[in-house]
Amino acid sequence: MTLTEDLTDPNALLTPAEVASLFRVTPKTITRWAEAGKLPAIRTLGGHRRFPVRGVLAAYTEMH
Repeated sequence: MTLTEDLTDPNALLTPAEVASLFRVTPKTITRWAEAGKLPAIRTLGGHRRFPVRGVLAAYTEMH
């Protein structure tokens, strides 16, 4: 699945790198935004962050 396909699936979860490419920032910035509550994130069983596409698009709309 590509980032474009992920954005059209309302239940998709994005990686920090995918979100970073959308916002044109580094993945570390995305991590900081998640920790600050600017982006909704969930944790996988392995402890990795994943970002619901609905929340990412809402944040993108709000920031731009």
